[in-house]
Amino acid sequence: MNVDAPRAVRPGEELDLARLAGWLRSQGLAAEDLAQQQFPRGHSNLTYLLRSGEREFVLRRPPVGSKVRTAHDMAREARILMKLHPVFPLAPKVVALCEDLAVLGAPFYLMERVRGIILRGTKLEVPLSPAQARALCRTFVQTLAALHAVDFRAAGLTGKPEGFVRRQVEGWTQRWRDAQTEEVPAADRIAAWLAERIPREADAAFIHNDFKYDNLVLDPSDPTRAVGVLDWEMSTVGDPLMDLGTALGYWVEEGDPDELKMLAFGPTFLPGSFTRKELVDEYFRASGRESRDVLFYYCFGLFKIAAVVQQIYKRYAQGLTKDERFAILGLVAQLLVQRAVDAAERSAG
Repeated sequence: MNVDAPRAVRPGEELDLARLAGWLRSQGLAAEDLAQQQFPRGHSNLTYLLRSGEREFVLRRPPVGSKVRTAHDMAREARILMKLHPVFPLAPKVVALCEDLAVLGAPFYLMERVRGIILRGTKLEVPLSPAQARALCRTFVQTLAALHAVDFRAAGLTGKPEGFVRRQVEGWTQRWRDAQTEEVPAADRIAAWLAERIPREADAAFIHNDFKYDNLVLDPSDPTRAVGVLDWEMSTVGDPLMDLGTALGYWVEEGDPDELKMLAFGPTFLPGSFTRKELVDEYFRASGRESRDVLFYYCFGLFKIAAVVQQIYKRYAQGLTKDERFAILGLVAQLLVQRAVDAAERSAG
């Protein structure tokens, strides 16, 4: 288990502390002896820890040089959290939002820090027992089901659930094409397969849209208990089974190929962990929703994750980031779309 500790800011991603301190003072927030560190493990928006005396804030802003505006809308994300936190306390509490580009060159917001353990990668500093791993899987699924149970209309959270699945398939297909750095025939095949099999919407719920282990903050004294859920940049109102599909796309299990295990986003195949089928069964039990075949949602989840990864890789290929973690992401994206094709073709067989 790893405490998500901040580190020195990566070169080229430093914040202008003088301008930031002036803005903080204008908001009535502490700004004396302002210091910055960076949470280094995320792949999308940039996340920093600010310290001013005893006060701590977490700052989120878009990546430097990103032109994928809809994926990095800080004002939208902050306003969602302002409405969501009162009804779903695991969502972070926003402290302030800044849309003045003169401060940091991009919109950003501050939120209260959520301290805890975040599971990243597949190697844990302190192992979980099989019983703990299983309990954690149950917490993971039940947290997702609890989010989907939120009365989003009463909370003032809005969206367009009608036609959501089709828009998602078409939108992520276009995003993949826009981010391509080379031809990937498997991506074209799975995009066509998805477009031909758009299911009717299950119902409408507020969805996270990127739900995985490393967006869950766990209690250090009980790593099977969630104390926070992070990274709401893609959250919206839509079909909850699309949220489930994304979670399944990230979920590597014990019987999967070694290359998938090597690239897993979290330790989902520890001894005692759920299989994808067990995850699905637990979701339908916890949510009370009618059980349905989830192959389409799983394949979509893999394709969407591949498109997100490819967007990040393109920034690296263009030299817009020097983060060497991103060098392998082009191959990761291809592996994910091939995985989706394989799953679709096995079902046809």
